[in-house]
Amino acid sequence: MKKLLFGFLVSLMIQPIWAQDSESLDLEKALQLGLENNFQVKIAVETINLRQGEIGVGWSAFLPVVDAIYTRNFSNEDVTQTFVSDPETPREILGAKSRSENFTLAAIYGFRPEAIVAIKRLGQLAEISELDAKVAVENTVAAISTAYYRLVLELQRYQVLERTLELSKARLDIAQAQYELGGAGKRDFLTAEVDYNTDLSLLKNQSQIIEAARINLNELMALEPGTEFVVNDTITVSDELRLIDLEENALMENKQWLITQRQENVAFLQLRELQASRLPAINLNANYANNTFNSDAGFLIQNQRAGFNYGGNISFNLFSGFSLNRRIQNARVQQRIQEYTVDQFEIQLKSDLYRAFNTYQNNRELLEIEQRNYAVAKESSEIALERFRLGIASYLEFRDAQVNLLTAENRLITSIYNIKEQEIELLRLSGKIFFENSSQAWVPPGSDQ
Repeated sequence: MKKLLFGFLVSLMIQPIWAQDSESLDLEKALQLGLENNFQVKIAVETINLRQGEIGVGWSAFLPVVDAIYTRNFSNEDVTQTFVSDPETPREILGAKSRSENFTLAAIYGFRPEAIVAIKRLGQLAEISELDAKVAVENTVAAISTAYYRLVLELQRYQVLERTLELSKARLDIAQAQYELGGAGKRDFLTAEVDYNTDLSLLKNQSQIIEAARINLNELMALEPGTEFVVNDTITVSDELRLIDLEENALMENKQWLITQRQENVAFLQLRELQASRLPAINLNANYANNTFNSDAGFLIQNQRAGFNYGGNISFNLFSGFSLNRRIQNARVQQRIQEYTVDQFEIQLKSDLYRAFNTYQNNRELLEIEQRNYAVAKESSEIALERFRLGIASYLEFRDAQVNLLTAENRLITSIYNIKEQEIELLRLSGKIFFENSSQAWVPPGSDQ
């Protein structure tokens, strides 16, 4: 996309205020680090894997359960046996041994109609998790971009204060020279010194603000707070965005909007799943058994059995204390809630879009005013400085011009930042900040897929 680079900013290329050997960082690299390290993105990716695993568990309902059991038992007992044919002569066996060996292979298959609907519901949840991951990516991109440009803005403000301090120093030197030569009173010199110290204090405070902005950016990139880097960049403004295009894209590509629609589908499928549980369930079973029993005592010395058995049943719930009816009723209520949520989110999305676009358009109009105002303030400051050197302007006139220039310059760069901030927000709302469309696959940085 073609960029409009304002000539004013060309002269404001940011010089590093930290260590000169710090690593250079541009926006593209910041985004790459953020997507690789940000924990919200990592959590979202793992949630996708979790949902995919749940689908696999759901498909297992259509497969039989097969169990193999092998058992061996031993016993050593003293046995006394009395037989009907000879009750007077009991039989005693000391240390009679017995052992049994059993092998069973059992297969059970149960088909429940609601399992089909459950698979569809799990599929919708998997889609939601993928969209959640994309939301996390887009929010991370938006947050890092905003924080990055905020740091650029604060560095530009630092340069503005540096130039203001240079003017204050020039005014202080002139006031000191005039005082020492007897051309001006000491009050003018002291006032110039106070103004210089005030500007120096503002510059010091701006350094603190820059450090806080850098820490915020490090946090979003999941880096140590003390990580240092050099930012050499300007804030560029894109071609003017159109509301009609943004609104159309938002209703098609906004990931949170798509999630809300999927959640409505989930509520519908939950209702259908409960209704399907009223249908008959089919259960099939089959077993293969091989049992061997050996004993030193008793009528049978050995007993061995082997063979198959199988069967099935159809189950149908007749009464469950009206609990199923209540669950179905609650599911209908939940479905209506989700329908209202979809309608509410659509209004909210459009409202957020219109608010952001109104601010964006207003800032673009303000930018032209601020550019003209800065040009006037700069010329006025140059004239005031020259008049002050010649001794035909008071220190108050020069200070007013200096403050006006500082204010105009700050308002100009802030206006450009505000436009960029709203650009980022509009692209996020329209679903175009990172993905071209909602169906575009995203492979996490560092993934081997």
